[in-house]
Amino acid sequence: MAESVREPAPTAQMPSRGSAAEVFRVFGKLGLTSFGGPVAHLGYFRAELVERRKWLSERQYADLVALSQFLPGPASSQVGFGLGMYRAGFWGALAAFVAFTLPSAVALVLFAYGASFFTGPIGEGVLAGLKIVAVAIVAQAVWGMAKSLTPDRQRASIAVVAAAVVLLWAGVGGQVVAIVVGGLAGLAFLRGGTDEKSPALLFPVSKTVGVVSLVVFAVLLVLVFVLEGVRGSGNLAVFGTFFRAGSLVFGGGHVVLPLLQAGTADAGWVTYEQFLAGYGAAQAVPGPLFTFAAYLGAVSSAGSGGVVGALVGLLAIFLPGFLLLVGVLPFWNSVREYPKVHALMRGANAAVVGILLAALYDPVFTTAITGPGAFVLAIVGFLLLVQWRLAPWMVVALSALGGVALQFLPF
Repeated sequence: MAESVREPAPTAQMPSRGSAAEVFRVFGKLGLTSFGGPVAHLGYFRAELVERRKWLSERQYADLVALSQFLPGPASSQVGFGLGMYRAGFWGALAAFVAFTLPSAVALVLFAYGASFFTGPIGEGVLAGLKIVAVAIVAQAVWGMAKSLTPDRQRASIAVVAAAVVLLWAGVGGQVVAIVVGGLAGLAFLRGGTDEKSPALLFPVSKTVGVVSLVVFAVLLVLVFVLEGVRGSGNLAVFGTFFRAGSLVFGGGHVVLPLLQAGTADAGWVTYEQFLAGYGAAQAVPGPLFTFAAYLGAVSSAGSGGVVGALVGLLAIFLPGFLLLVGVLPFWNSVREYPKVHALMRGANAAVVGILLAALYDPVFTTAITGPGAFVLAIVGFLLLVQWRLAPWMVVALSALGGVALQFLPF
């Protein structure tokens, strides 16, 4: 797929170009240290690429996050894919995907072959510490994004309303409604703002490439459903099952589990014991939860299984979200410049802060903070990130050690 660079709009800003090797190196580190699920991943990306490396501004980052929330697929991986493309074109996007995904995919395939991870008090302590550090990472993201994206009472109110919607309306529906309501509120109340307008994110994707990507997605999705009744049990069937799951889930993360269960365990391709064991292992590794598909493809009785099955499942589940993102980006570049769209995005970005705030409570806080010791470890991690400005990977390592220590302490 050839690259085609759009001419910049008057207020657009071309990215400071990097190399695919640079993107691979940065996302490789993130892939090894980004524990805690998709919301925590957004925090890691922000800390590394917005705060530390200055690849893009806070508002540009929030724009990309908001767009990814609207599209089906793994939201955090779509954001990573978009960041790689923004930095180094299509090769950068591919480098970001491979580097961020490979560590967890390899770990889960090894688990499928019988490796035992995170057992006993030490292993359980490490896992607990990794969950706790996600609280600090997400809290830092909410803190930093709120200062930039909700600086006035109107946008702060939008964020609180969005958090309430997401908490009271569980599931992806609440997230989509929160962003829509935030965008409409921005359109109604934020047109006359005086804050500095953020330059548009300009991606090296032509409208022709965008249309082709959307057509390919539509054709594959139709074929997947048309062939559902005669799919058999080969690699084509495995591809169809995972492609369908990646096409129908918004927000990524745990939301994809019911679709994967229906397509694999309910279909008899894996046992329910295998499914649950793999899901538990997926919680223990960094990177995107969608790499659970690699484990399921490896242990599946359908298709080739093993490494080939893992590759088929992995590529199929990520492909829909990436096709949609590439398809939408060139048109997003065009409409983003209009004043009404700018007002809408200001409201949507405030809603993104609210969604992160809600996620900080549930599931991040509610699953990780099981007692006073865990809470102390979380606030220490937050202190180290915000005030001491330690690198996130260092805080992850210290939190893992702290989680082990908590296993042997009476609180």
